[in-house]
Amino acid sequence: FCLFSQDLPQNIHLLMYIGVMSLLRPLLLDVVPTIQQTAALALGRLANYNDDLAEAVVKGDILPQLVYSLAEQNRFYKKAAAFVLRAVGKHSPQLAQAIVDCGALDTLVICLEDFDPGVKEAAAWALGYIARHNAELSQAVVDAGAVPLLVLCIQEPEIALKRIAASALSDISKHSPELAQTVVDAGAIAHLAQMILNPDAKLKRQVLSALSQIAKHSVDLAEMGVEAEIFPVVLTCLKDSDEYVKKNAATLIREIAKHTPELSQLIVNAGGVAAVIDCIGNCKGNVRLPGIMMLGYVAAHSENLAMAVIISKGVPQLSICLSEEREDHIKAAAAWALGQIGRHTPEHARAVAVTNVLPLLLSLYMETESSEDLQVKTKKALKNILQKCTYLPALEPLLHDAPPNILKHVVGQFSKVLPHDSKARRLFVTTGGLKKVQEIKAEPGSLLQEYINTINNCYPEEIVR
Repeated sequence: FCLFSQDLPQNIHLLMYIGVMSLLRPLLLDVVPTIQQTAALALGRLANYNDDLAEAVVKGDILPQLVYSLAEQNRFYKKAAAFVLRAVGKHSPQLAQAIVDCGALDTLVICLEDFDPGVKEAAAWALGYIARHNAELSQAVVDAGAVPLLVLCIQEPEIALKRIAASALSDISKHSPELAQTVVDAGAIAHLAQMILNPDAKLKRQVLSALSQIAKHSVDLAEMGVEAEIFPVVLTCLKDSDEYVKKNAATLIREIAKHTPELSQLIVNAGGVAAVIDCIGNCKGNVRLPGIMMLGYVAAHSENLAMAVIISKGVPQLSICLSEEREDHIKAAAAWALGQIGRHTPEHARAVAVTNVLPLLLSLYMETESSEDLQVKTKKALKNILQKCTYLPALEPLLHDAPPNILKHVVGQFSKVLPHDSKARRLFVTTGGLKKVQEIKAEPGSLLQEYINTINNCYPEEIVR
């Protein structure tokens, strides 16, 4: 059975046909330990394959026997039994709940204190897979006393155990501030922060993920990460050769930056904005996403913070993301971030507009193949930037292409600037802008018509005609 289960796609129907679960269950009680362990390993491989087989393990009344033996048997069996529980629990909250209902959590927590690091690792893995589904299952893992022991596990010398324990703490923390606080109260942050510079990339991924899941919930929890002196150390991870380390580091910085202007300013002072912009320039696709969003969050807080993004040359980099990325959700994030930068003052709007990004935003908004979210984000970004933009050369191309709901904002900006700028008025005639305004069909009495009238009143009647 164990050999068959190694090649499941080919043998699955045969194993199901012969009723493999009912045949394996008595082997868990065999007098020969090796047979018990091999039977458990086969069950784990079957349950790991898909949720139907995992369900069959539950319905075959196999879990109670595994839990009972988990407390009694040797380390080889414990690892195999914990593997089965993990394989069953990973598929759905319902299957994870079945593991909780059969009393497995207390036994798995006891295994976290086992002398053998492999047993600890297998138990931590199972607990993490149960906790990741929802807050209720995560709370059950906490109530069983797992968190303090997982914090001890991340201090063990074995890298594999550190990885899995950090991953489990991340899975527990992600659901609510209360669960994250439980992890913090067990002293996890200080130990996680010390491992940010560990040379093992897979461990760094999990450590950064756990710190992110804690920091995301509240200002207080984010500040605890900062107080553990993760800056400027975490910025080195943005240059890591491992893409997931980069992404998770940017996610951690984003989760801290989003809360308050003070936290964002601290990141700016540590060189975090420039480091994130460099990171975005050196990677592609979803690895860029948290960095793009981080820049948007920082810029959203205040004029000064948005200017810090501009000074660090964030706008050209976001424009590149907007033009070269293929995924709509990444383009949408870049559009949103550009809108957050440009919405503050005419100076901010000009810094965005001079990169020639406005026509690109417009084309993405009007593109029928753009997702609804991308259309919403580009429209909002255009509106935010246009309402502050007084740099007319960047606005003029939009006069020819923009639909009425965007055109209204474009013409509105011309109506604000032209009455007070004689040079701009002359240019507006010679570039054909005034001619274009005469071609616009506006509803009488509408805001757009008012803007057009204001522009026309800047010129002698014969020029308008």
